[in-house]
Order: sequence, then C-alpha cells, then structure tokens
Amino acid sequence: MKKRKKKNSKNSKKRSLIILLQIGLVIACVRLATELGGMERENTQCDTTTEQEYVSPGGYGDLLDVKTNPALPAVKKKYKGMDVSFNPKTHIPNWVAWELTAEETQGKEPRTNNFSNDETVEGCADTWDYSYSGYDRGHMAPAGDMKWDRKAMEETFFLTNICPQVKALNVGAWRTLEEKCRQWAQQEGRIYIVCGPVIGKKPMEYIGDSRVWVPDSFFKVIIAPYANPPRGIGFLMPNSDVKGGMQSCVVSIDSVEKVTGHDFFHALPDNLEEQLESQHKFSQWTYSRKKKKDKE
Repeated sequence: MKKRKKKNSKNSKKRSLIILLQIGLVIACVRLATELGGMERENTQCDTTTEQEYVSPGGYGDLLDVKTNPALPAVKKKYKGMDVSFNPKTHIPNWVAWELTAEETQGKEPRTNNFSNDETVEGCADTWDYSYSGYDRGHMAPAGDMKWDRKAMEETFFLTNICPQVKALNVGAWRTLEEKCRQWAQQEGRIYIVCGPVIGKKPMEYIGDSRVWVPDSFFKVIIAPYANPPRGIGFLMPNSDVKGGMQSCVVSIDSVEKVTGHDFFHALPDNLEEQLESQHKFSQWTYSRKKKKDKE
C-alpha cells in the first residue's frame, strides 16, 4: 500500500506540472494574439488614413473635387500637388485643381523644365507634339506653386498638366495671374485654384501627330473660403495677347461654370458656394492686403 501511494503521488505531481504547462501555454497564446491583434488594428488605421479623401481644414470636404462637364471624356489622376481631369480625346486636361498655402509659396525647389509624357494616362500627348508648333507648353498648375516639394514640382511637367498656349498669353496675363495667386495665398493663408482650357465645339487648330487640341480660351477660378470675409473670383482669358491685362478678364465663378459646364467647389455649404461664386470684383482681393498694412 505504501508503494502504491508513492506512485500515485508521483503521478499527481506529473499531472499538476502538465496542467501548469498547459495553463502557461494558453496565457502565452492569448498574449501573443492580443499583441498581433493590436498591431493589425494599428496597420488598419494607418491604411485607412492614407486612403481617406483630402478634407479641407475648415471641414468643407474635398474642395479640389470638381464635377466635370459630363459631355467631356475624363480620366482622373491624383498627383502629389494637384488633381487632374485629363481628356484623352483632346489630349489636354479638362481642368487641374490644387491648394496653395502661404507656407508652400516659400519653397526653394528649383524649376526642372523636364517636360514628359505620363505613360500611366491614356491619350497623354508626347513632347514632340509641341515641337515647331508655334505654341508654348503652357502649365495649368504652375511649377512656381510646387516649389515646396521636388516630386510635386517634377509632376507639373507631365503633359497631362499642359496646354498649347500662345506665347503672349503664357508670359503675359497668364503668368501675372499666377504670381498674383501666390500673393493671395500669402495674404489669406490658403486658397484653392482650378484652371484649364475652355473646350468648345472645335479648336483653334490641332498640333502634332497626336492632334493635340488648341483651345481658344482658358479659365481660372480661385476661392479663399477662410478669409474674412470669404472671397471668390473667376477669370476667362483668350488664347492670345490679353489687351488690358488680367483685370480685364475678371468674371464670376458662376460665369465660368456656364462656359465650361464644370461644377466647382460643390463641397461648400450651398449658401457659401452661392456667395463665393457670384463675386466678380477684383478690388475685394486687394482690400485685405491694404487692411493688413493699416494694422501694421
């Protein structure tokens, strides 16, 4: 009987040890699963963040989103510093949209001047389509607005962001307006810009083997929704030398929408959208700077 009890005692110890090992293993597995689950949730959160749409700082939604004229073919492409609706039939953009902040205007990245075809976009023109055409490769989103980042700068030279422009326009009123937009971004802190060609029933002409559409005019619309008071303004410029300069081309954003068929800044509350898109006074955009100087 004594030997039997001793044997049972040894078996009990073995069973206890096995049970303890099993409990330890279960605890370890639970901890590991918890850690892995936490890591998975963290990764999921990061992925969600990167996939979220751009939302303006004031909570207005994606102010860079434009409802393109439904009659126009459109291929949407997001670059680092701009959104593009590209027209594979005309081989030029329907529109290009971007945000410009005061901080971004202080960038130091040098201009690249490396025009190139974007192979990822159907219908994109080639650089030689513009050779000896008599037209400049006119930027829609200017390289000067993307000095804050090397990649953003380089991508403005994709031909998805380019239209054939008469040189007198490209180096004249169009460039002056680009420079003015940078001043407005500095004084207002943040503005939103959409510009592009007015694609009508027929072009001025076609250029290159791709038959790139040469538009007869261009538009640009700008809003400063966080200014006090909020501001909006539009421009329609002929693809030629602009007599009277950019101020002679001022129109309301509503007018540009009627001409192009696009719907700009539809993410804004209706009352604010109506207010901004009906304005067409250039003086409203110079007042705040004068007021700022008075305060100083």
